Amino acid sequence: MSPTSAISRLRHYHRQHGLRATLHRLKVALERAASTGQMVLYACELPVTAPPAALGILERIRNYAALNGADRARITTHWNPAAMEKLMDERFAASAELWLLREGQAVAVCGWTLKAKTIEPHFFPIALGDVHLFDFFVFPEFRGRQLNPSLVWQILDQVGREGSQRALIEAGAWNRAQLASLAKTPFKSIGVARKLHLGKSTFIWWSKRPQ
Repeated sequence: MSPTSAISRLRHYHRQHGLRATLHRLKVALERAASTGQMVLYACELPVTAPPAALGILERIRNYAALNGADRARITTHWNPAAMEKLMDERFAASAELWLLREGQAVAVCGWTLKAKTIEPHFFPIALGDVHLFDFFVFPEFRGRQLNPSLVWQILDQVGREGSQRALIEAGAWNRAQLASLAKTPFKSIGVARKLHLGKSTFIWWSKRPQ
């Protein structure tokens, strides 16, 4: 990402969320840069057993046409709307599914899944029975309510019932909030690595290889 693009995104975020949230986002971005892209990889064998009581109202979106205008606007405007619209189009075209967790009428948390493949090259081969969870976001006013772990649990329960055998997810080593959230789910850490894309090639550096 160019410096100009990064500044533009930061300004947009400031207009949407204010100074305090922007400073926090900047701090997280600096911590992420300092971690040199190190990712913690997780796996979970499916089906899960004894899921906790579900929070919120779960909704599963399989294509753009099923996403109403208000939800679409809420999901796309937390970042760069034009970029998010394009990203969502690409994900639905690849058969990814969007999961929403509502509190009342508002979308509180959203996240994506894709079966038997990943949008970008993964850290290791993806099997036919795998499902990849990615790009989860908790809207600021709903943070701290344990809604993200609940959404993850509900997704794992559902895809496990449908025949998926293993779920995969990753989190930035810098992202303490996401790491803490995943610790409240059935996911177990299996490795730590960095990834770099150069043209059509992907290079992986392992700090801890999958067990």
